Amino acid sequence: MKEGWEQKPFESCIEPVEYTHKVQRKDFLVEGQFPIVSQEAEFTNGYWDDEDDVFKISKPVIIFGDHTQVLKFVDFDFVLGADGVKILQPRSFLWPKFFYYQLQAAELPSLGYARHYRLLKELEMCVPPLAEQQRIVCLFDKAFEGLATAKANAEKNLQNARALFESHLQSVFTQRGPGWVDTTLDKISTNLDSERIPITKNVRTSGEYPYYGASGIVDYVADYIFEGDNLLVSEDGANLLARSTPIAFSASGKYWVNNHAHILHFENMATQRFAEFYLESIKLDDYITGAAQPKLNQKALNSIPIPIPKSIEMQAKIVESVETLKEEAQRLTRLYQRKLAALEELKKSLLHQAFSGEL
Repeated sequence: MKEGWEQKPFESCIEPVEYTHKVQRKDFLVEGQFPIVSQEAEFTNGYWDDEDDVFKISKPVIIFGDHTQVLKFVDFDFVLGADGVKILQPRSFLWPKFFYYQLQAAELPSLGYARHYRLLKELEMCVPPLAEQQRIVCLFDKAFEGLATAKANAEKNLQNARALFESHLQSVFTQRGPGWVDTTLDKISTNLDSERIPITKNVRTSGEYPYYGASGIVDYVADYIFEGDNLLVSEDGANLLARSTPIAFSASGKYWVNNHAHILHFENMATQRFAEFYLESIKLDDYITGAAQPKLNQKALNSIPIPIPKSIEMQAKIVESVETLKEEAQRLTRLYQRKLAALEELKKSLLHQAFSGEL
């Protein structure tokens, strides 16, 4: 411990707080007079108009998400979102922002959606002289402002890399040339859904062969039922609408497929890859049934129109150009993801140095 610094138990560092009324998530307003602060990642999460429910700020507080571990430094009057919100009011021997930064450095283990406040209560907090706290806060404010700018730039570049590929993909299928025809998936492929066999997790035998579901490989098993190149298309699940991961993906070699992914066989790889890229480029909302559990049934899948060149050579040429751009977009994505990870590690390093007395 650095000379002049003390250590105090977490609970001795905070004042008792009288909580105001907490507003249920379903009751949040889109617009209103007072911002709502809850344990969600976004800084403010809605609005409220009843002044009686406002938590008045005399000095800044830290909001801790009991379930999410989200930390927020709040220096304005606000309304509390319901459940899982802890208000931490540091005592006079701690600068609020110093306390906030020190909590960021704690790196508590995740307990899933269980409550994490009990882990905070186990912490020992560093308490330097107030002048030293203020010096460290000034250093962090300046450093983290630069890091925030760099992070925003990296995130923007990451979005641009993805948008570039998606834009090119759209243009491929909208700017059709001579020799293109409109057809449907059932006219250019053979559906092998009847050959799928689901195996519940408790009776699977672990092995070397990929076991595919709606979102791709979900396990590895000791046997296989398919061999060769096929296109798998998600049959059900929220991702059919959310599209956070691919809904069409090629499988090759030896593998097993459960009944959550359609399986289509094509006569040649160029047509298969063309269909894969096309399905990834379009919205499927009009072909999906079910709100609670979205589903793309076989009949709907077969009815999806697909514009495609009659020439296999033209299909292969288009696939090659899309794959080249996809590889470049993936390279850029990895680059910017590494930059974001490096920035996060730099922030953690600075926090560690500060609360080890090294700054």
